[in-house]
Amino acid sequence: MQLQKKIKINNVSGLHARPAALFVQIANKYDSEIILKKDIQEVNGKSIMGIMMLAAEHGSEIILEVEGDDAREAMKELEEFLKKKK
Repeated sequence: MQLQKKIKINNVSGLHARPAALFVQIANKYDSEIILKKDIQEVNGKSIMGIMMLAAEHGSEIILEVEGDDAREAMKELEEFLKKKK
């Protein structure tokens, strides 16, 4: 199963250091392939360095793509994380 969703980052820190590490920690719980896209950049959602290279700040819109058997669960948890204010 493949899912794709455009999500606005609500975390006041964006997806920098600590939030990026937490995102990767959640992503690695799942077997699905996880991709983040911002503008023309596309990175592995299980790579902290890749996520930090996106420079996704508060208010940025990214596309989250999840593909695999547990895609629905992964999408739900990762979307909730990205939409949290803290």
